[in-house]
Amino acid sequence: MKTPALNELKKELEHKNKDELLSVCLRLAKFKKENKELLAFLLFEEGDISTYIENIKNETTEYFGGINNSNVYFIKKSLRKILRYVNKHIKFSLSKQAEAEILIHFCNNILEFSIPLHKSRQLLNMYEMQLNKIDLALSTLHPDLQYDLRKQLKKN
Repeated sequence: MKTPALNELKKELEHKNKDELLSVCLRLAKFKKENKELLAFLLFEEGDISTYIENIKNETTEYFGGINNSNVYFIKKSLRKILRYVNKHIKFSLSKQAEAEILIHFCNNILEFSIPLHKSRQLLNMYEMQLNKIDLALSTLHPDLQYDLRKQLKKN
């Protein structure tokens, strides 16, 4: 079965009434956890993006506190898990400012929790990749905001 294009789906949804749209949304939410999380973001948190960013930062910090530092393998595995969580929520927000703020917080936590980047090339590459993503996101923002966010990144 071929998946229809987004435009085709949009046209078909325009023909549905309110009850049918509600039914489709609820069915999507039941199908996959990520759909449910996205729907919750769109309904409850999209209007207050700054609070959403702070919540993501707080949860990220909690995850960093639970990293097993006994072995580089466990550190890499934990960082990848945290990064998947962070990227999923960045994808929900669709905001370059949110992306930059959350990734800056992620990188600052790597430094704050003394993650041994020098012990593994993969850890160092992961950190550098996030710095590149931050630069890309910052390049699209207003210069004043760029300055403030770069200052937060260089703080550590």
